[in-house]
Amino acid sequence: MTKKNIKLDAINKRILATIHKQADLSNQELADLVGLSPSACFQRTKALKEAGYFFNFHTEMDLDRICEHVLAYVEVKLESNTPQARKPFEQAIQDIPEFMDCLRVEGEFHYMMFSCFPNMQALNKVCDDVAGNPKLGIREVRIRTILERAKWYLGYPLEKLNWLE
Repeated sequence: MTKKNIKLDAINKRILATIHKQADLSNQELADLVGLSPSACFQRTKALKEAGYFFNFHTEMDLDRICEHVLAYVEVKLESNTPQARKPFEQAIQDIPEFMDCLRVEGEFHYMMFSCFPNMQALNKVCDDVAGNPKLGIREVRIRTILERAKWYLGYPLEKLNWLE
């Protein structure tokens, strides 16, 4: 992915804000919404993607209707929070697809990961395996099972954020 700067004029901002929340629009539908011809819309969208302003498209799934699953936040505290100590942990979790999102955070724990597992046994086993690996330097793992989702993540509130020029 190339990270090239493109001027984020009003139309490019509308394209990004629209496809962020409605990635399944046809080019014609997107062009109509942002006020461009289909050809110009396609060229701008392609240029924004090639420049790295967005990376992919995905579809939100209603997991409750599709499969058995357990959602949880997993918090991790390392023995040391130096860059050298963080690297083995960050590399190890890249290979665990059930950890879908990993954020380095401030506070009592160093990382918070959003996860999805087939069941509690699988969640506990992976967390035990990670915590028990001495090469990762983990002091503590805390699992916060999600009981109910009161609100789904439906995209960033781009219309409320300050765009970079």
